[in-house]
Amino acid sequence: MSYLHGSAPDEQRRLAKMNDLLNAPLLRELRLQGNERVLDVGCGLAQLTRGMAKQAGRVIGIERDARQLAEAKRLAEEAGEAGLVELREGDALDLPLEDEEWASFDLVLTRFLLEHLQDPRRAVRGMVRAARPGGRIVLADDDHPLLRPWPEIPGFAPLWSAYQEAFRCLKNDPEIGKRLVTLLHEAGAQPRRNTWVFFGSCAGSDTWEPLVQNLLGVLRTGRGTIEEHRLLPPEAFDYGMKEIAAWAERPDAAFWYAFAVAEGVRPG
Repeated sequence: MSYLHGSAPDEQRRLAKMNDLLNAPLLRELRLQGNERVLDVGCGLAQLTRGMAKQAGRVIGIERDARQLAEAKRLAEEAGEAGLVELREGDALDLPLEDEEWASFDLVLTRFLLEHLQDPRRAVRGMVRAARPGGRIVLADDDHPLLRPWPEIPGFAPLWSAYQEAFRCLKNDPEIGKRLVTLLHEAGAQPRRNTWVFFGSCAGSDTWEPLVQNLLGVLRTGRGTIEEHRLLPPEAFDYGMKEIAAWAERPDAAFWYAFAVAEGVRPG
């Protein structure tokens, strides 16, 4: 796995803020019923993991990055919720499950992980194998070309294009959101639902500042890869970032975005 953004403290703070904004709408889409066994693959800071545990029951979170996992445990302790979930270090391509845990989960979920994997099919196959017969597999991920800012931002188009190309240089897929149903089918699940979670805002909204800072943050952490592969001159990168900041101050600024959510079931 080649994760474009890293796990430095600033990146962890960005992720924590995005969880605050995005967890509730995804939890509504998950339609948890209670008394369910849930596996969260690539759980990151485990804020969503803990949110699911409050509604579902037993939840296991799997995270590859040791720094992310340590911060996830710290946040759980800080919130007084360490007992809600079990967090394990492990790879999405080789899930750390006991023999009796395979084919036992009512729901297996991953969010914002597959776009960073060179072999997402393998990860989804493992997820299907972890689900019980009739159990659900939910994939949630990005399709970066969907982003639409208005008014148009000078210098933004080449910057956003270079950011997406940085994924491809790492052999990852910035457009994987459109492939989620196909991934479920190829992994042996029966697709049954395909939808969006809106992820946008406008000037004047409570979500405007954190979402603009998130946009700047993902671009900032992608800069090393962009420059390493000479996808955009440094001065063009700086110009685009400056223009985003200026655009964000406009009273009529807005952007539209959504991440894809696809659901399938393991045949029983």
